[in-house]
Amino acid sequence: MRVGMGYDVHKLAEGRPLILGGVHVPYEKGLLGHSDADVLLHAICDALLGAAALGDIGRHFPDTDPEYKGADSMELLKKVRELVEKECYLIENVEAKAGALYRRDEREDRGDTRSRKKTDQRKGNHGRTSGIYRGRTWDQRPGSLHADHRR
Repeated sequence: MRVGMGYDVHKLAEGRPLILGGVHVPYEKGLLGHSDADVLLHAICDALLGAAALGDIGRHFPDTDPEYKGADSMELLKKVRELVEKECYLIENVEAKAGALYRRDEREDRGDTRSRKKTDQRKGNHGRTSGIYRGRTWDQRPGSLHADHRR
């Protein structure tokens, strides 16, 4: 069995749709990114790729490539699944959750004990509900997708 961990964070921005797990979430802001910035699916992609030792989502779908501008992350996930299955792994389980990032003073004002301060080196933590993060773990094992199993 191989296990992967995925993590993603995007800053909230005006004029963008908020998409989590492929679902449009009604909110006044969305996530800033080259693709649709779906942190949930991006983290799942990273976990899958990591468990199969295939790098990360940025290696396969770089934000410098115009082909992925505005890309639907469900389509990216389908491509990642193909890459993982090509390596003869069977995807067994996914657990995923998303949460909002708050400044420490905002968390205390809200009395929200479930939120915690988190600052990403590149994205920063800028103001109220500044971004959404997603972390997840992925279990997969060599499977019976092909006759020649790789271990």
